[in-house]
Amino acid sequence: FEGQEESLEFRVRFAGRTVASLTTAKNEALDLARLDPLKIGGIYPSQKEDRKLVQLKEVPKDLINSLLAIEDRDYFDHFGVSIKGITRAVWTNIRAGRVAQGGSTLTQQLVKNFYLTSEKSLKRKLIEAVYAVLLEVHYSKDEILETYINEIYLGQSGDNAIHGFGLASEFYFGRTLNRLTLEQSALLAALVNGPSIYNPIRNPERSKKRRDLVLERLLSDKKISQDQFTAAVKAPVKAQPSRAWKTNRFPAYLDLVRRNLHRDYEQEDLQVDGLRVFTAFDPIAQISAEKAVADFIADQGKGGATLQVATVVVSESGEVLSLVGDKVPNYQGFNRALDAKRSIGSLAKPAVLLTALRSGKTLATTVSDEPVSVPQNKGKVWVPQNYDHMSHGDVTLLKMITQSYNQATVRLGLSVGLPNIRQTFRKLTGVQDFPLAPAMMLGSVDMSPFAVAGMYYTIFSGGYRTDLRAVRGVQDSDGKAVRSYASKIHKEFDSDVMHLMHYALRAVIFEGTGGGAFKHLPMDIHAAGKTGTSNDQRDSWFAGFTGDRLAVAWVGNDQHLPTKLNGSTGGLAVWSRVMAKVAHKSLTLKTPSSISYQWVDG
Repeated sequence: FEGQEESLEFRVRFAGRTVASLTTAKNEALDLARLDPLKIGGIYPSQKEDRKLVQLKEVPKDLINSLLAIEDRDYFDHFGVSIKGITRAVWTNIRAGRVAQGGSTLTQQLVKNFYLTSEKSLKRKLIEAVYAVLLEVHYSKDEILETYINEIYLGQSGDNAIHGFGLASEFYFGRTLNRLTLEQSALLAALVNGPSIYNPIRNPERSKKRRDLVLERLLSDKKISQDQFTAAVKAPVKAQPSRAWKTNRFPAYLDLVRRNLHRDYEQEDLQVDGLRVFTAFDPIAQISAEKAVADFIADQGKGGATLQVATVVVSESGEVLSLVGDKVPNYQGFNRALDAKRSIGSLAKPAVLLTALRSGKTLATTVSDEPVSVPQNKGKVWVPQNYDHMSHGDVTLLKMITQSYNQATVRLGLSVGLPNIRQTFRKLTGVQDFPLAPAMMLGSVDMSPFAVAGMYYTIFSGGYRTDLRAVRGVQDSDGKAVRSYASKIHKEFDSDVMHLMHYALRAVIFEGTGGGAFKHLPMDIHAAGKTGTSNDQRDSWFAGFTGDRLAVAWVGNDQHLPTKLNGSTGGLAVWSRVMAKVAHKSLTLKTPSSISYQWVDG
């Protein structure tokens, strides 16, 4: 996204699942090589529209000539309304005994698309004519033509409308405008009169007839030679949706991209400026996450029908690599990864442990796991219980977190102080409005999977908080870099306490509630994380990380009903499937000089 680079031929050598080396064709070492990015979608699908903006200089002459020949022969001679065109249309209609031809100029068509309805009335036609004249007064012919080329409706892909010749060329032929043949240019121009009627995929014969009419006009206007005409009309109609082109194949991720951009751009800027947005999207991570979700739902049998799943995968730098917001990943509806705010359950416990470690306690410090009663407002008493409905006496903080003991967590939290725990939440997330209530220690805090990923990223990174982002940079329509999105890092916690947090959360997987991770995760990929289950098993979570990837998985349903799944059987089952495909580096612990280890019973 920093600009154009010269093409380069290079070789890649792999070692397992990682790149071992890059070398040039001359066998010289290469530090960095960039691949051309693939298009994953557009901003417009949120409006059920899509387009690829092009400049007039990028449009081949054959296409411009075809468009003018069939739609507005007098375009460069009229002032927005063509008297000659209206007269010709009236005469044609009289001879045909029906409305066989319209008299609208390209300018009038543009006015109709932008400002008016499709109502057929004399009043609308008069307003259309007035607007067209005003448009010609304020804008040049080239500006109007370029806008028309980018805005005209040319077909449908599922729920999304295809606007503009730039995108239509890719959709129907799988190629950019500058690679169109004469007959393909004529066919695209033929679509303007009726994209559905002349759809070359559904109606190839009708489409060819209209295309050949365009070619006849070009010949009569002396825009092509007889030989060009003969060759073009003999060419069959070969149109099929490009396999590489899909409208918004990844709606949840593009929703995040759109929200990132809206921090810096108005909606109008995104619609008209022809921006190219470069993202951190990793198709392998995305497809792996989607498959993990599908496999998990399939494993649930009939119970999977009411479940929903959301996942987020983040890199070491805080870039979002993939996002799944629905168990049907290409469903363009409610994005649970960003908008489903659910109780996080035991995912909150690391905040309590972190507060205690910062106060001087260690993982060997003991705390009672006996029953505890906490007075509430209006004489009520909160009596939390462990998941197994048992008490376990005095336990170390390490065992408290690995076994996810509720009673011990509450006792520890009360000893370090609720205000201090709230401050830890603030430092982990960057969010200030956390409730000051005892139940927050056990996760009566509503957060989206994306927000949880932000919270756990601060732990994953060793105490550095940043806003998770999908966008890397933006180019304008000329390919010039206009904005880059570098990470903004805030150091929140010291390395010694974060080392202890990594040790404790790694033990969750090796010794505690996260042990099921290795059902899918390779044994040589060490990881750390935490299970989470909300009251009545309404929400099942797992948040965890390896040496190079952080992922969060949530399982629940939209009705907030019990799922019969806990953090180990729900969220962890999805998380481990995802991480088995996207994680490449094992989590390693480098002990700071301020930390020493001792054997402790219990």
